[in-house]
Amino acid sequence: MSISDNVRIRKANKSDLDAVVNIYDEIHQAEEEGTISVGWIRGIYPVKETAEEALKRDDLFVIEKDGIVFGSGIINKIQVDVYKKAKWEHEAEEDKVCVLHTLTISSRAGKKGLGKQFVSFYEDYALENGCSELRIDTNERNRVARKMYSKLGYKEVSIISTVFNGIPDVNLVLLEKYIG
Repeated sequence: MSISDNVRIRKANKSDLDAVVNIYDEIHQAEEEGTISVGWIRGIYPVKETAEEALKRDDLFVIEKDGIVFGSGIINKIQVDVYKKAKWEHEAEEDKVCVLHTLTISSRAGKKGLGKQFVSFYEDYALENGCSELRIDTNERNRVARKMYSKLGYKEVSIISTVFNGIPDVNLVLLEKYIG
């Protein structure tokens, strides 16, 4: 899908793996330096296997600008186990729920709105695939993501304490947006 003349979102291929993992590492580095707070831990989540497994499932997408990968995300119908504990405003059949996981945008992209463009793509993709309920989760500490999702019409429905992708003591914010 072409978003603008020089920005494109597409399914990832094997040759994109290094770029995706480099962005994971960049985010881990910034977290370790204290310049951002997303709540991820190097060596635990996300890791190369996160991207490899998504590539095998064919649900890893990348956003590129001028042919350079600046971000990635995983889009599928796999709901995290703690979603069952949430009080969703819109109960939907599982095959009508689309989930965005592990959205990453490189700081090298600058503040160009690539995250917003990716979320817009996710919404269009969900509609094209028969989904009317959108769900996303993020760490309570990730204020940047929470602010962006709020501006894009996502509602925080629950904050659940859990071990998330191997990371202990996460307050996981569950968000939803009904587009049906």
